[in-house]
Amino acid sequence: MPDGLAADGGTPVRREPFPSRPKFTLSDARHLLEALNQGTLFFPSGSKVYDFQRRFSSLYAVKYATASTSGTSAIHVAVGAINPDPGAEIITTPVSDMGTVAPILLSNCVPVFADVELDTFNLDPNDVEARVTDRTAAIIVVHCWGQPANMSRFLELGRRHNLAIIEDCSQAHVTRYRGELVGTLGDLGAFSLQDSKHLQCGDGGVTITDRDEYGERMELYVDKGCDWTEDRKYRLRYAFLGPCYRMTELQGAVLCAQLDTLEERVRRRQELGDSLVRMLDAVPGVFPPRRFADREHSYWQFPLRVDADALGVMPARFAELLQAEGIPAGGSWIGKPLYLFEALAEQITYGSSHCPFNCPVRDGDPVEYYEGMCPNAELGLKQLVTIGLHEGWTEREVQDTAAAIHKVAETLTS
Repeated sequence: MPDGLAADGGTPVRREPFPSRPKFTLSDARHLLEALNQGTLFFPSGSKVYDFQRRFSSLYAVKYATASTSGTSAIHVAVGAINPDPGAEIITTPVSDMGTVAPILLSNCVPVFADVELDTFNLDPNDVEARVTDRTAAIIVVHCWGQPANMSRFLELGRRHNLAIIEDCSQAHVTRYRGELVGTLGDLGAFSLQDSKHLQCGDGGVTITDRDEYGERMELYVDKGCDWTEDRKYRLRYAFLGPCYRMTELQGAVLCAQLDTLEERVRRRQELGDSLVRMLDAVPGVFPPRRFADREHSYWQFPLRVDADALGVMPARFAELLQAEGIPAGGSWIGKPLYLFEALAEQITYGSSHCPFNCPVRDGDPVEYYEGMCPNAELGLKQLVTIGLHEGWTEREVQDTAAAIHKVAETLTS
């Protein structure tokens, strides 16, 4: 049998398909049936969303957990809770989904992008501080791929410059930084509950805080400024302008079931991902996630950086070679930094106005996004290959993945 790369006719490392991610069980069906038997799927009249919020706030040991329709809405609720003035700036990362940035614009604020650390894809605190101005209201810190950012630095920045710190934990459920759960370190934490996340109901979100002034506003903000707290079954008032992001009982039912096994799912991903990192030590031209002793990594996906100069192939080709070896590898996640997409690069917002970038309430230099603004983010995304690691893997999948990465990299550099 030939022993070269499978793409060249050699024997692949693995012929069996990888296991699919386990998602739903009879417990999900039982909770859904209970929701249907209530005779209503509207959360103020039911129990599932309230139960989910209570359990999530208990898991994170915070006073407030406000459910909503998506991770995007969860961040919008967080921004709405701090209530920044129009034209204010909010600093965040260009390596994320648009769901991190749309809430900034929908609050009539201006996103300011800071560069990332190349070995983690997380925001670089030094570059963030360099972009703080007297218009800065907040920092949205994304815990990219499931590894916490350097929260000690960001909390210090927030205190020194009087900035709100919002943690985007969409990829980092039940993940600890120095022993504390991310989402509880800053002023607010926001979570996506979309299908690919550790805790999921197809689509949904939840925002948490321990601060009364934010928590009380979150509960109103999620439903047009209306009070639907559990002991109020009618519209008490329209307190202020807010969107409608009500979660339904169907979503709440699935989340109640999924919460039962969340911590075990995350723990399993941590074990598998950390094992794979150890097996990839010193692979030529390939850089797995950097690991830190003071923070966990929950591996929403497993990111690799691939050095095209060292290997002689582009990352997309490296992913194809891994696929030929039977490994579920993919290309770059979003492909390029957020600021190079049309909505931001061309400032396509409300009609032809370009607000909030040039609204009358904003003074000073015009906002411009351009290639080269965040060089680490641009390089990292060009180098990126992702592996679809999940809790349904066993140690065999980890070993086969490591063997294939070694095989491809070492063949290319021999």
